[in-house]
Amino acid sequence: MIDPGDGGRYETALEPADFVEEIDNPYMPLVPGSRWIYEGDSDGRPERIEVVVTDQRRAIDGIVATVVRDSVYIDDELVEDTYDWFAQDRHGNVWYLGEDSNDYEDGVNVSREGSWEHGTDGAQGGIVMLADPTDGEAYRQEFLPGEAEDLGEVLRTGESVSTPVGDHEDVVVTEDWNPLEPEVIENKWYAPGIGKVREEHVRGGTGTVELVAFTPGAG
Repeated sequence: MIDPGDGGRYETALEPADFVEEIDNPYMPLVPGSRWIYEGDSDGRPERIEVVVTDQRRAIDGIVATVVRDSVYIDDELVEDTYDWFAQDRHGNVWYLGEDSNDYEDGVNVSREGSWEHGTDGAQGGIVMLADPTDGEAYRQEFLPGEAEDLGEVLRTGESVSTPVGDHEDVVVTEDWNPLEPEVIENKWYAPGIGKVREEHVRGGTGTVELVAFTPGAG
């Protein structure tokens, strides 16, 4: 884990004119209709994650974002259902502009904690995938002091990894962490043309999920 170099004084000045309509970063292609299914375990319990790029758009501080639904199941029970908002700038960086997060217990929505939106109540978006990932580069993925402070770092590029959907080359491996929960660290593997193919807890809990099915969108 390395500091992104801003000393905790993060400020963005996002301009709608700097963003494009499509998200076609090869390591995070968010084409409407695309669907990813991941399976694995979380602290010893079966976990399934379903991610779908919807055809919905959301205007966030003048930027038109793509809406992605991310549903997490533990023991086949829905525990989290989130709508994430992403947009790509003209350089190819994919920005995370907020989320509508919903936690469930026994089928009941019990919390929206963690929800935030760029430009509202001091929240600021961040980059979740760089246009040109470089080993050792760190970046903020979100910023709302005391609530949303996820960071990422490119650990390795040019990696190879195999998952149930096939063998992947030229993979980017990242490390994600949050200074509000320093005991928790995750590594993620991204394959070109697909996106995330593997995720592993390396500290603060156990669990690994891998991509078991991928359906590309038609755009």
